[in-house]
Amino acid sequence: MDEELLLARIIAGIEGGGGDDESSYHELVTDLKSLLETDDDEILERFYGRLSSVASSFLRCFSAAMDSPVESGRLAILASDAYLCLLLSTNCPVFTFFSPVAFLSLLGSIRRYLKRRHRNDSETAASSQGNKKKRGRGSKNNARNLGHEDGDEMEEGGFDAKLLFRVLELLGSVLSFVHLDRFPDSLKSLVQTVSEIPLLALEHSGVLNYDRLMEICGRILGGVLNSDHGDTAITAAEISKSLTPLLLMGKHQARSFALGFVSRKIMGLGKDNSELKKVVSNLSKFLVHKAPEKAEPRGFAVEAIMEIVKAMEAEDQSEFVEFVMKMGQGKSNFRILAVDLIPLLMSSLGNPLGVVSSENGVQDSWGLGCLNALVQRCSDSNTLIRARALSNLAQVVGFLSGDERSRSVLKQALGFSGEISEGNGIVTDLLKKRCVDEKAATRRAALLLVTKLTSLLGGCFDASILKTMGTSCSDPLISIRKAAISALSEAFRICTDENVTTEWLHSVPRMIMDNETSIQEECENVFHELALERISRAGSALSRDSASSSRDADRDIEALFPEGVLVLLKELCNSEVSPWVKKICGSLGKKKQLKPRVALALQSIIKESESLWLGRSMPINKWTAPAGAWFLLSEVSVYLPKSVEWEFLHHHWQLLDKNDLQDEEGDEEGVECNSSTWAGDRVCLLQTISNVSLQLPPEPAADLADNLLKKIEKFNLHSAEVDAHVKALKTLCLRKACTSEKSDVLVKKWVEQVLSKASKVTEKYIEGVSSNNHSFVTPATLGSRRSKRLGSVSQKLSKAVTAVYTIGSCLIIYPSADTTKIVPLLHTVITSGNSDSKLKKKFPQANVCMKQKAPPFYSQSWLTMAKLCLADGKLAKRYIPLFAQELEKSDCAALRNNLVVAMTDFCVHYTAMIECYIPKITKRLRDPCEVVRRQTFILLSRLLQRDYVKWRGVLFLRFLLSLVDESEKIRRLADFLFGNILKVKAPLLAYNSFVEAIYVLNDCHAHTGHSNPDSKQSRTKDQAFSIRGNDERARSKRMQIYITLLKQMAPEHLLATFAKLCAEVLAAASDGMLNIEDVTGQSVLQDAFQILACKEIRLSVSRGASSETVEMEEEGGDSNAAAAKGRAITQAVRKGLIQNTIPIFIELKRLLESKNSPLTGSLMDCLRVLLKDYKNEIEEMLVADKQLQKELVYDMQKHEAAKARSMASQGVACGTSHRNGEPEQTPAAAAASEENVRDSGLESRVASAAADAVAAKAARSVLREVNGGAATPPLSAMSVPKLRSSRGGSQSGRPSADVLESLRRRPTFMSDDEN
Repeated sequence: MDEELLLARIIAGIEGGGGDDESSYHELVTDLKSLLETDDDEILERFYGRLSSVASSFLRCFSAAMDSPVESGRLAILASDAYLCLLLSTNCPVFTFFSPVAFLSLLGSIRRYLKRRHRNDSETAASSQGNKKKRGRGSKNNARNLGHEDGDEMEEGGFDAKLLFRVLELLGSVLSFVHLDRFPDSLKSLVQTVSEIPLLALEHSGVLNYDRLMEICGRILGGVLNSDHGDTAITAAEISKSLTPLLLMGKHQARSFALGFVSRKIMGLGKDNSELKKVVSNLSKFLVHKAPEKAEPRGFAVEAIMEIVKAMEAEDQSEFVEFVMKMGQGKSNFRILAVDLIPLLMSSLGNPLGVVSSENGVQDSWGLGCLNALVQRCSDSNTLIRARALSNLAQVVGFLSGDERSRSVLKQALGFSGEISEGNGIVTDLLKKRCVDEKAATRRAALLLVTKLTSLLGGCFDASILKTMGTSCSDPLISIRKAAISALSEAFRICTDENVTTEWLHSVPRMIMDNETSIQEECENVFHELALERISRAGSALSRDSASSSRDADRDIEALFPEGVLVLLKELCNSEVSPWVKKICGSLGKKKQLKPRVALALQSIIKESESLWLGRSMPINKWTAPAGAWFLLSEVSVYLPKSVEWEFLHHHWQLLDKNDLQDEEGDEEGVECNSSTWAGDRVCLLQTISNVSLQLPPEPAADLADNLLKKIEKFNLHSAEVDAHVKALKTLCLRKACTSEKSDVLVKKWVEQVLSKASKVTEKYIEGVSSNNHSFVTPATLGSRRSKRLGSVSQKLSKAVTAVYTIGSCLIIYPSADTTKIVPLLHTVITSGNSDSKLKKKFPQANVCMKQKAPPFYSQSWLTMAKLCLADGKLAKRYIPLFAQELEKSDCAALRNNLVVAMTDFCVHYTAMIECYIPKITKRLRDPCEVVRRQTFILLSRLLQRDYVKWRGVLFLRFLLSLVDESEKIRRLADFLFGNILKVKAPLLAYNSFVEAIYVLNDCHAHTGHSNPDSKQSRTKDQAFSIRGNDERARSKRMQIYITLLKQMAPEHLLATFAKLCAEVLAAASDGMLNIEDVTGQSVLQDAFQILACKEIRLSVSRGASSETVEMEEEGGDSNAAAAKGRAITQAVRKGLIQNTIPIFIELKRLLESKNSPLTGSLMDCLRVLLKDYKNEIEEMLVADKQLQKELVYDMQKHEAAKARSMASQGVACGTSHRNGEPEQTPAAAAASEENVRDSGLESRVASAAADAVAAKAARSVLREVNGGAATPPLSAMSVPKLRSSRGGSQSGRPSADVLESLRRRPTFMSDDEN
């Protein structure tokens, strides 16, 4: 009876249209579901019969119920559940109750049920149904239920995972007997809905079993691939297209589901179906077109593509590889994808280089084509693509280098083998360019590639590549410097070649002075690993194994050190490397990272070298330790005093001392003497003894101190040995005495003793020179009396020089010594030859010019006087003016160099006294000697960094010329100073001094800061620091300086500099303040035009971020908002700037044209650049003044025509000269030559016509950009003189005067006949 009632209510509800509210639909759905659960087949048969009569009404009612949005779609999903149950019920007439419209509503109910709705959305949807009151209550219930998203699986009005699973499972069952081949729209909607379910279900992942959901979706999609639902290939294509959003999303289960379905299900079916294989092949290409442009999403797309490609068959994979190679020649988004895909293809697909196949397979290998495509992209115009290509090429090299069979093929492909001449130098030339690329990301990627190539090539690079890596260690960016250190260190780690060792030691250790702490630490670590540890291993090997004897001693020594330690030690003591080695050893020692085995290894190396020499029966007085061994031991012994044996030091000191005596007596055997090497070894040995003096036994220390004192008092040591002896003697006194007070007494005693003897030697020599007027010019024959006398004089001079030097060394370690007798002697020497009569009466010795008689003695006296001044401030105050005077007038480069060092030392100790002499010191930046210039630059740079000297006055302007110095070393130092140090320490310096630098470099005194035309002396001084001239070489040097300064400026300073150039140079010229008829004034104005037109001053919209940020891809978020704000401000400033600039250009153009100035061409070139770069800003200005627009374009066309005509004439002249320059001239050739001469007028006219066409095209292109795409009006529409053809008809109405005027103003006239 209940079933009959349900049946009647259902039929009544259907006939009534379902009612006017959702409650009626809810009752209808509930009744239907209850009726279908009955077991009475008779009731169901009657129900199907009666329902068939109202089938259309039933479908309409249930479609409306499944479209209902109330209760967050719960009513709709319940209706869908009931509808599917009806279709699956026993004996149900399926084709009667199945309708495409109802099926689409069912799919829509599933989508809506998965979309979480907020309260406002529910209320809005409910209000559209009619009954506001009830729907309002439903919305409130819905909002209340939506507050528990992560609660139970089943909530009233909430999300019911079980219900969703039941509907999806019923849907899959229905599809087994309801075929959709007749309903293509329904099939397409089904595929799209099921493909969307994984994305829509992400919000409900906390309340449903996601794996089960993916399984059900997979079954449904797999079911529709049955041929009963239509063409399998078309269905598969639709599924692939619908799964594309899942394939392109980030790492998630939904993406895994999509990849698995495509690679397993579709490809599994495609084994026997070529059409399905084609679908999968096309899917990978479709994903290429749909791949996002941002880095991270693009990476996910590349991974998805590769997963699909891996599942393809070999033939389809080859086709896709060809497709990728073609992508490398396409648009930028395709090129970047190709660059990302190539390394994955080569690493994922087997045998990329064809090493397993036959010999022909190597030549036809697909991997070689991919390598070639990747190498080509390394020179792409797009910065990002270049960087990615280099990084991915490094990845490919690293992958393929692991296979020994692929290494040879890879070397040939990259051009590192002589067997394939076509590839020689490809990658080498590429690395040379990319390592110095203007973009940081590219430089970093190139260095990464170098690192990967190191293992492939064994570290043996071309010398230019090594030089480039060394230069990269001075890059302005920290990341690039780190990458360069890593690349160069990797090469040195693998290869011990002399070139690699030398470049590494000259580039990496100096980074210990870098401002970045992490780079300093990296420098210390690699030096410890690659230098100290390598030496330690070599020393340990020597202590275990004895070297085999051989006839060639040099070869034996090299055989002892298989790791190239000899070259390493030799370069460590290089004058350009040793300062950094000292710094690194000091830093490692303070951190207690120096190991005793380093000192023991160095001792073993020296001992083994000596024993090997003696084993060959060679004279011991000709033996020298391996170069650099004593130097490094002297540096590490400071922190490892207990690791150095006293017997070792004592033995070699006696050996070196004995050898010194033998050198003095002479060598009877005539073997070449190594006295300089012995002297250097003695210095380092004494330094080592000084370092370990506190560990020495007292008695040997006292004996050694007496020995050192005796050697000092002989005054026959080398200058470097004097300092070492003096310092070692001081430390030995500390060891001999018990307390520091007694040590000071001992030091004072022997210092005064040495000073007394040295002053006597000096005084005796001065008196001897004053009394004897001998000359050193005339040479004497060997063995003559004059020769012996000159030899004696030379020895006296050497002794006097050493005595004076010893005085300075003693005063350095004991400044309070009595110098009352020494100062007058030195004063006599440095003022000798002075014309002061009072001085001559007081010091008769002053009549002799020591500068001419004894130049070494004279120079050494200045150096010692400088040391005296450092010890006595009152003395310094008296003599500093003399130092400045001698620095300015001395013609000896060595003396000038020493005086620069002295003056910079004075600047540290007596800053106020020396400040007024800074301009005289800076004059040495233009010294004719490169060593003096470099020394001056380095010392002044250090003073500037330590703030002893300020960047003011002429100092900065004089430093600018070092950027274009003749010496490459000085240029590199200057680039580093301006690019790294000043950019951080004084960021506004380049901006504040830029305009002044233009006037100074051109030696123009029209600027306010240089308006002193009456002072000829001042002009002469300024000319030394100017690059005056209008020739190409001078202009290029000045432009190089300007570009360096512009690169240091922030974007806002570039805009301000643009405005200052217009106001202080261009406006000054138009107002008459800058004389444009003067050569220097013309140079200033031409430089200003070139600067305004150069790319470095042009501020692009994206140039607001750092240099590294611009190269990389945008990250989104707040940075985009800040960048957008910055671009808006920049655009506003640009607009105001250019609108104030154009009137200045117009006025200046009229002035230059009135004077017929040659600068008109430079102005037009600059104006043309501005019209293109600031087209949006100028457009608004020119729209308001059409006449100005016409004038500018017309004048620009004339200028372009003149330029093109000049180039064409040059080409014609070259062709004519080439023809006339033939060696033999036959009569026929002579006739042809005459014909060429006759036709020269025709050629010039043709060239003129071509030039006019080029100029017109250039002008139209500029105006088209300004007008935003509008075409340029023809000349006939402009207010310009016109010339009518004599054949064109009557010329009435135009006076002859106008014709003459047009002829006068027309640049080039050709009649219509000639045209």
